[in-house]
Amino acid sequence: MAFVEPVTLAARGIELVPLALSHEGGLRAAAADGELWKIRVTSVPEPGQTSSYIENALAMRESGSRFAFAVLETETAKVLGCTSYHDIVPALKRVEIGWTWYAKSSQRSHVNTTAKLLLLTHAFETLDCQVVGWRTDNFNFESQAAIERLGAKKDGVLRGHALRRDGTIRDTVMYSLRSGEWPEVKAQLLYLLDKPRSPTLYMP
Repeated sequence: MAFVEPVTLAARGIELVPLALSHEGGLRAAAADGELWKIRVTSVPEPGQTSSYIENALAMRESGSRFAFAVLETETAKVLGCTSYHDIVPALKRVEIGWTWYAKSSQRSHVNTTAKLLLLTHAFETLDCQVVGWRTDNFNFESQAAIERLGAKKDGVLRGHALRRDGTIRDTVMYSLRSGEWPEVKAQLLYLLDKPRSPTLYMP
């Protein structure tokens, strides 16, 4: 039995469903909304690479290292973006949240905050995780600030850690949240979602 089993997570008009090849058209349209693949610090697929992006995610699911979700608008089933559990370590009860991106029209809305609430709730309250982690590009300052606003702790920087899409080598900033910190973070996320025009927490 896999540590992360197929599941649909839903709240506040947003659904996270297991990513499938049937989402290819919707995912391509979401990436085209803002030409997100041109942002060098993200992993958004180019239009001609969407199918291989999904196939790679499915292969990683099979290996147990990543479980990708399509983020949908519940009312219309429109694909808004993608997010994942990854670097899944069952023995440590640890997952990371990443490979996250949204169509430009869905940014600065409740979508990402809701998705993070769903993923963190499932990780800590169903999977019984002890730690949830994040990693982000050292030049993705918006992402770093958002993770820190969430309440995650900065663990450090892995220098010369990974290749960017443009071939340059990035440093990776690592963050984590422990299970004992989750109740306060959950309360903060609910507070943000219940505030009028609450800001988006954009994170990887």
